[in-house]
Amino acid sequence: MVQIIMGLKGSGKTKRLVDMVRAAVNEETGDVVCIEKERKLTFDIPYQARLIEAGSYDIGSYEFLKGLICGVHAGNYDITHFFIDNFYKLVNDKSPDALDAFISWLDRFSTAENISFVISISADPATVSAYARQYII
Repeated sequence: MVQIIMGLKGSGKTKRLVDMVRAAVNEETGDVVCIEKERKLTFDIPYQARLIEAGSYDIGSYEFLKGLICGVHAGNYDITHFFIDNFYKLVNDKSPDALDAFISWLDRFSTAENISFVISISADPATVSAYARQYII
């Protein structure tokens, strides 16, 4: 399952994502991973969740992000949830086509590996394709 929390800056996306991380940690039996660009969530999410500060990896491309997700999963098959905060701060290409291709890959990966993904994106929902809008919660 792939879900997107989308809205303009200051609309409460990160707070909603943090609440979802807390719920996943408290309610699920598997491991929870949260990827962020900078160390802003250190004291907001429970210590049981694995927090990855990805800013030092200089991700940039969708391929790099896919490799990071696959690598983290390869090291721990007990992961049930991935949360990615401030998605557009991690990748350089903010085009609707690139986002659609990534979501399509993520949806296939999610189904194959039985992992839930939640992504927060700072953008106006009207600027993304109809395909991406179907994942917005």
